[in-house]
Amino acid sequence: MNDGRAPLLSVRDLRVAFPVTGGVLRRTIAEVRAVNGVSFDLHEGEVLGLVGESGSGKTTVGRAIMNIVRFLSPDVRLSGRILLRTPQGTIDLNGLGGRAMRPHRADISMIFQDPYASLNPRMTVRQILDGPLALHTDLDRAERQRRMDALLERVGLRSEHAGRYPHEFSGGQRQRIGIARALATRPRLIIADEPVSALDVSVQAQVVNLMHELKEEFGLTYLFIAHDLSVVHHVSDRIAVMYLGEIAEIGDAEAVYRDPRHPYARALLSAVPRPHPGADRTDRIRLEGDIPTPLARPSGCGFRTRCPAAVERCAQQAPRLEDQGEGRWVACPEVRGSS
Repeated sequence: MNDGRAPLLSVRDLRVAFPVTGGVLRRTIAEVRAVNGVSFDLHEGEVLGLVGESGSGKTTVGRAIMNIVRFLSPDVRLSGRILLRTPQGTIDLNGLGGRAMRPHRADISMIFQDPYASLNPRMTVRQILDGPLALHTDLDRAERQRRMDALLERVGLRSEHAGRYPHEFSGGQRQRIGIARALATRPRLIIADEPVSALDVSVQAQVVNLMHELKEEFGLTYLFIAHDLSVVHHVSDRIAVMYLGEIAEIGDAEAVYRDPRHPYARALLSAVPRPHPGADRTDRIRLEGDIPTPLARPSGCGFRTRCPAAVERCAQQAPRLEDQGEGRWVACPEVRGSS
């Protein structure tokens, strides 16, 4: 999707650390480095899949790009750059206050993981959709109403649903409302944070296909966050694999899915369910233990305590992403080229 133009979004050395307080005076005694030096580009019209286990930091990356981390945790420590290309020039979103961020809210929207918690139960669908339109556009009431009706029809609902409350809809329908809300201001970038993980399997494919159709129709750019590598592969142009706040591998979606090179990416792929229950699973990579807490990161490579290929030097120095050609970057010095 790179047509030679500057990326729509460039994240450079993003770091997010949350303080841990203790004692009678609630002093800071430690910090959790949830995101530890993440960098990537996202081009217009592209879908970048961000995949990893729970606790890998992928949701925090999305919230940092949306610039809502400070509102959720005022004492958070952020550094790095989040560069958004706009018609007025390139803007660094990291560090912008609420007033300075407001002109850019219409350009970035978020689809949240839980459709049950992300919609205000005291508001009708009309109020939910009208909020961002009234705040971030110059449309009058009649124009906003026409856009809301069109959005509801486009996501598979009806305009008469606008007067209902969220509890009157199924999980899949609520997520469609969330998608309509994200599209309301006609953003250039949508951050989809686990948009189907809370839905039944039978509904997941419908929502994913809807998002793909909307991307083609409206020329959207997605950062698609998920823990399921097969779902990410289905929707993405490129895939970035995260582990313990860092990117372990990034590259073309088909290449990463068919030939993962980082040991953690290989383990994620081997855990993808096979269509035939009786299929041979002797090649499955079984990781020992849970992902370490960012509060007590292992020395050197964060994955070494679970890595089946770890050697002594993995404990000495944290690996950096290395260019392996054809857009593939891998953070493992033990990997050289195709497996």
